[in-house]
Amino acid sequence: MFWRGVWGYLPANIVQGVVGFATIVVFTRLLSAEDFGHYALAFSITSLLHILAFTWLEAAMARFWAGEQTPDGLASHFASLYRTAFLVIAVFVPVAALGVWMWPASLPFKLAVAAGLAGAPLRCLAKLAQERFRAAGEVSKAARVDMGVAIVGFGVGAAFALAGAGAASPLLGLLVAPLFALPFVLPGELRQARRGVVDHARLKAYAAYGYPVAASLTLALVLASTDRFLLAAFMDAAAVGAYHASYSLANRTLDVMFIWLGAAGAPAMVMALERGGREALRRSALEQASMLVLITLPAAVGLALVARPMAELMIGEDLRAAAVIVTPWIALSAFLSGMIAYYFGFGFTLGKRTELLLATTAIPAATNVVLNLVLIPRFGLVGAAWATAGSFAIGLVACILLSRRAIPLPVPWATLARCGVAAGAMALAVWPLPPLGGLLELALDASVGAVIYACVALALNAAGVRDVALRLLAQRRGAPA
Repeated sequence: MFWRGVWGYLPANIVQGVVGFATIVVFTRLLSAEDFGHYALAFSITSLLHILAFTWLEAAMARFWAGEQTPDGLASHFASLYRTAFLVIAVFVPVAALGVWMWPASLPFKLAVAAGLAGAPLRCLAKLAQERFRAAGEVSKAARVDMGVAIVGFGVGAAFALAGAGAASPLLGLLVAPLFALPFVLPGELRQARRGVVDHARLKAYAAYGYPVAASLTLALVLASTDRFLLAAFMDAAAVGAYHASYSLANRTLDVMFIWLGAAGAPAMVMALERGGREALRRSALEQASMLVLITLPAAVGLALVARPMAELMIGEDLRAAAVIVTPWIALSAFLSGMIAYYFGFGFTLGKRTELLLATTAIPAATNVVLNLVLIPRFGLVGAAWATAGSFAIGLVACILLSRRAIPLPVPWATLARCGVAAGAMALAVWPLPPLGGLLELALDASVGAVIYACVALALNAAGVRDVALRLLAQRRGAPA
């Protein structure tokens, strides 16, 4: 199931990567630094409120579908989640509208927040269907939803930016995009919900599981966005825009990779535990962890190495200088964050000990606030980046230690060591290359780095990659695998 998901979700994650980079390229040029900063703050606010209102339902859909064994059980599962979702939406919309109307902020900022909040219910309904597709192994359906929403959201947002909608433009794209997906996915989901009845005992179990997940994601968002609000307080919205552009450049690159592998690995681990027990889970988890390290560690190191030419190519001139300084630290943060969110933290959801996941997230979130308060006034943007990297490092250690009280997932020590050596060799090869600037330098550094890393990883058989390559070669030649 894992490898089917890896290959099945690859097109969607290529699209997500292209759209993510295009978002940075386009919006850092079409929006002013101040507007881009307001967009970053509005996105953080709307993401927080979405998590608080809807994420517990999405988490329950992802975790509990595989355990249902009867048609009546599945019907009750759908009915409980979807009818509750519509009830939450009925409360969320007027409360959000009233809150935005009464909020004493500037009109452009309020419009950006309003656009983000208006799209939250639509994104929840699309996400519920997508999580069900993933849990059921319907990879192509989940991937199509992902690709459609990403492409339409970017296109609509760019059109609004060209029309002068300012900071609200990207969020208007996120509002409109689910409307193109829901007519294709929602009717089938609701048909299954209509065959069942709301089970209050189920909802109680879903809430007991999902609310700690939502709370932990809230703290994770605090961990990821505190720096923006403190930069706005200590500096200005333009500084937030510069930081968010550089943060997005590095974090989005790694995040796409983690989401890709996590989308395949999470359902595979749930299925392994439900159908094969702890030993089957250990094998599935170790395979996933090895692939995560093999792919994302060199990506993080590579981003640090090409920070300058990548910023010259991808980011508008007004926001470019900050990216060169901040990107290496954000690349480190993104790698640590991805290992928490898409691997080690999953032990809490597998063991249904999501209250421990909340504790795991609270530790680095609190650390991040303290470090930002200390470092931003003295060091500005780079201080925020240092605070983020340090907080995620502490969070990873806390996650590994606390997961022993739920279902501890194995640490791929051998893969970490071998991939670390390969990434070090890549850095030694790329570092002395000439600073040609722009696309030419980026292409040279990336191609040399990729070749060196691949050669060393194959020589060391990191994550068993040489075994896989030899097996595929033997199959292609018609020899026994």
